[in-house]
Amino acid sequence: MKPLQSSDWKELIKPGNRVFVGSNAATPQYLVKQMLAHSEDFHDIEVVHILTLGEVPWVDKKYSDTIKTNSFFLGHGSRDAVNDGRADYTPCFLSELPGLFRDRVVPIDVALIGVSPPDEYGYCSMGVSIDVVSAACRHGSRVIAQVNPSMPRTLGESFIHVDQIDAFLEHDEPIPEIPIAEPDADTTKIGQYVAHLIEDGSTLQMGIGNIPNAVLRALQNHRHLGIHTEMFSDGLLDCIEKGVIDNSRKTFHQGMTVSSFCMGTKRLYDYVHNNPHIAFFPSEYTNSPINIARNDKMVAINSAIEVDLTGQVVADSVGYRFYSGIGGQVDFIRGSAMSKGGKPIIALPSTAKKGTVSRITAKMADGSGVVTSRGDVHYVVTEYGIATLRGRSIRERALELIQVAHPKFRDDLLREAHKTNRLPTYQINRPNYIDDLEGLEVMKVVLKDTPYVLRPLFPSDEGRLQEFFYSHSDETIRQRYGREEKRMTRERAYQLVNVDQTKDLALAILEVQGPREEIHAVGRYTLDENGESGEMAFVVRESKRRVGMGRKLFETLTNIARKRGVKKLWAKVRRDNFPMLHLFEKTGCRRVDEESSDEERMFVYDL
Repeated sequence: MKPLQSSDWKELIKPGNRVFVGSNAATPQYLVKQMLAHSEDFHDIEVVHILTLGEVPWVDKKYSDTIKTNSFFLGHGSRDAVNDGRADYTPCFLSELPGLFRDRVVPIDVALIGVSPPDEYGYCSMGVSIDVVSAACRHGSRVIAQVNPSMPRTLGESFIHVDQIDAFLEHDEPIPEIPIAEPDADTTKIGQYVAHLIEDGSTLQMGIGNIPNAVLRALQNHRHLGIHTEMFSDGLLDCIEKGVIDNSRKTFHQGMTVSSFCMGTKRLYDYVHNNPHIAFFPSEYTNSPINIARNDKMVAINSAIEVDLTGQVVADSVGYRFYSGIGGQVDFIRGSAMSKGGKPIIALPSTAKKGTVSRITAKMADGSGVVTSRGDVHYVVTEYGIATLRGRSIRERALELIQVAHPKFRDDLLREAHKTNRLPTYQINRPNYIDDLEGLEVMKVVLKDTPYVLRPLFPSDEGRLQEFFYSHSDETIRQRYGREEKRMTRERAYQLVNVDQTKDLALAILEVQGPREEIHAVGRYTLDENGESGEMAFVVRESKRRVGMGRKLFETLTNIARKRGVKKLWAKVRRDNFPMLHLFEKTGCRRVDEESSDEERMFVYDL
């Protein structure tokens, strides 16, 4: 490794060379400026890179006759240059990008990188970005380094020996920081819904920004979480310091936080410096779907620009304008899908442009490209809930996704779905939204040490309600429906699940095992014409009786009814329906003998 002299640039960068610029927060800003100061000596240079933080002076129009840019992930500056036609964008999975360098599909002539000062053994650390920088150095013809005393010395496969560096200059400059984003109310709800999907002992992948921060804040009561991610930011630190993240249950690199790069504040950079519990690896390793899948309960949390009603995910473009890149989304979505108990999640706000545009769309905007296919996504989460897509038909997907769209766009989405014959003619009412369950549409309940989910019935529960009905014995059907019901058609099931939840109420307790949701109990009330009283009814799966489901539904229904101003709820129960008789007697309902009959007893609950 020799000191870089001004006269060396001509020898190091030849006409027609491809120059790689280091990534993310490790972009060697001063080194790039020195290169550009000698741009009059260059001809037909191509600069390639993924996301870079800080200034991007090489895309300035004044260099257009000398330098062309080809970006694999767009950020500030490169985004405008690409969409103005002054630069190129090459879509590529981050796990496969190092292979382009290795196989000389995109050969690298010169790599400009940022490193820490060498240790006593002559090894510099590539610091906060190993990602594809490692591959550019291994497969590039020449390496020029900016030795930056402010660069954290990260551990793992993050080192390059001074003998592998052709020239260097030393310049101390602060690592670019990204301030911590404060989640707003909607993003906080997204985080809470995502947290509902995450089990203790899971391994997480997430990025940077409002949604990842909101998820991490919602995980404060979780335990034994692990990290295998392409990147991380400050949001992880609080979870690590509080013991929420300890990597103790990981099945791959147990005890270690595994990443490829990090971006955040100085607090983060100080934390990763010489930290033996954080291992940085190249992208072809961290982002390998096979390696990702070696983590049991792998949860991948990624975002999107829009999702159509079949589950197709647009993530790198807004119409014809490219916005970012493919990055590692598909790598982690597929890796988590292959993981034992894994969960691929797309989390996004339901609207854009200050609420004027729905991000859940009947069809993708013209020019938009699919990054993640409809077959890859298991869950889509917005501030309005969780859409479960794995194993769902196109019709069920449409209903699930309309359910999590912003309420003001649901009628339009339903109408468009009918136009393309993606919904049966009988499904005509849009899903409602209520926030009576602790501000969300889903809540966890633990009954006899077993976790369940309590939430409203949704139109997409039509098939689940059919399964629930056909699990009943003849006796249960007779006691609940008062007659011999032999069939539960889809049309009938739809009528029972498609309730105007803002007026009447229909709740269910479900057992959730990944994307499998099984209804175990249903409770509902239907208001009388006066709106001040209503009839209530409950049914519990025979195998789940004496667990407390009926009582939990009763308490939840009556609490919501009370808040809504309902004065009383009543029920008529067959005399041989002993479970329901017991429920109403134990919950303080009064029996009205004058309105009872030989076959039924009348109960009233005053609110």
